Amino acid sequence: MIGWESWKKGFDAWEDATAKHLEAWLRSPLVLGPGGAALTAAMRAKRAADGALDAWWSAVGLPTRRDQERAMHALNQLQSRLIDLEETLAEMRAQQQGLQPPTKR
Repeated sequence: MIGWESWKKGFDAWEDATAKHLEAWLRSPLVLGPGGAALTAAMRAKRAADGALDAWWSAVGLPTRRDQERAMHALNQLQSRLIDLEETLAEMRAQQQGLQPPTKR
């Protein structure tokens, strides 16, 4: 265990020194400027690739991810409305028959 403690102390000292230098270096405008420009270029390229892929899917006649998400949202809204209507109808039937309304899910 003595060897482990010695190694751990050395590692902690190395980590602290490295973290201080790395943090100062990463805050430098010489790193942030080109890093931001590279990230911006990568995001523009991704947006262009996603747009081309969406256009290709549309040209083939298949729904894009956005189309699928929109359709799923509409289906979920319809399903919620149907459930609400079913519960309301069950309550109305129970009231007409003089029974207790069923408990909601």
